[in-house]
Order: sequence, then C-alpha cells, then structure tokens
Amino acid sequence: MEENPVQKLVEAMMDADRDLAQDVLVNYAEKKGYVEAASHVLEPALFIIGEKWESSGDVSLAQAYVAAKVAGDFMTLSVLNEPFSKDYDDKKGIVVIGNIEDDYHSLGRNMVKIFLEKDGWVVHDLGNDVLASEFVDKALEYEADIIAVSAMMYSTAMNIIKVREELEKRNLNNKIKLVVGGAVFKLRPDLVEEVGGDGTAPNAIKAPKLFNEIYQNLRKKEAL
Repeated sequence: MEENPVQKLVEAMMDADRDLAQDVLVNYAEKKGYVEAASHVLEPALFIIGEKWESSGDVSLAQAYVAAKVAGDFMTLSVLNEPFSKDYDDKKGIVVIGNIEDDYHSLGRNMVKIFLEKDGWVVHDLGNDVLASEFVDKALEYEADIIAVSAMMYSTAMNIIKVREELEKRNLNNKIKLVVGGAVFKLRPDLVEEVGGDGTAPNAIKAPKLFNEIYQNLRKKEAL
C-alpha cells in the first residue's frame, strides 16, 4: 500500500530532510496540481507539526524551522507554477497580522503570512499577544487595508471583539476590514460574526482569495 503523502511529509519534516519533503510535495503537485498539494498535503502536515509543537513539545526549534522553510520553498514553486489569484489584477493591499491578546499559537498565522506574501501582499507581522489598540494603531501607521487576527481557542477569540470596538470608536469600519482565523473558527463558523469579523478562510491556502475579494470590494466602495 502506498504511504500516505501527509504522513510521509510529516516524517520528512521531523527528520529535517528538506529535500525529501520537497519531493513529496512536488510529486503530488505534478499529479494533482500545486493548489491541491498545498491544500491536501502541506496544510494537514503543518497542522500535525503545529499540534505536536503546541501540545506535547515533541517538535524542536530546528524541526519547526525546517517545516517553515519547506512551506516557504513550496509556496514559491506553487505561485510560479499555479498562481492563486488568477481572477485578480496584480495590485495587492497591505495587511497587519497577529495573534490576539493572550494567544500564542503562531503556526497558523505564520502560514497565512507566507501565502499572502507569495500572492503579492505586503504583510506586517505583529507577533503574539497583540492588544486591540495596537492592531489598529499599526494598521493606521502602515496604511493597512486589512487587519488579520488569529486565535486558537474560544476564550482568546472573544478578545477580537475589542478590535472591532476599537475600529468602531475610530470610525474605521468602512476603511479597514477585519479578517479572523484559527482553529476555533473552523469548529464554530458563527463565531466570525459574533466577534465582529468581516470574513474568515477555512485554511491558509484559501486566504489569498478571501483577502483579494475583500480588497477589491474596498476599492470599489472608494471609487463610488
């Protein structure tokens, strides 16, 4: 029986074998396409690595570094061979991204950052445990179109409400959009509206499409 490509990729990453990891992804991409390889092999493998990192500490810094490099290398190949944003022009916007106050689960945020940068976005990463006021302050400083906030658990996701309140207080609801993401939003899709989000993507692979749609809508409203 042929070995599961996800498991094979995880093993290669854990062995810090970048060449084998890249071979697994490219071989799958040549058969099914680069977006499919990213969605069905890379993303699940990174989720497994992330779970090991966050829960059990079984992943070393070196292994996490290799996983991130493998993802970045493959996304470069992917964009060259099969661009994510075929339906949009080349003009992209500016994003500030970070984990909300009290949240330290960085892998998902890092993946979204990689995918957006490969798609042509300018991304300013604020890191973990970011206060709502800092998100908005930095969005204004960098003239960002979108604030992207990550949270893994319900308890931390509720802190995103403070970002929406900060945008409302400064009359920025129609100028800066709020995108949310993280494991809890997969389990509870209704939470997007509850925390005041303007949208979410089911995974990092599909983030560029969502961000491009939101950006295009912003530009259309400005033109009216």
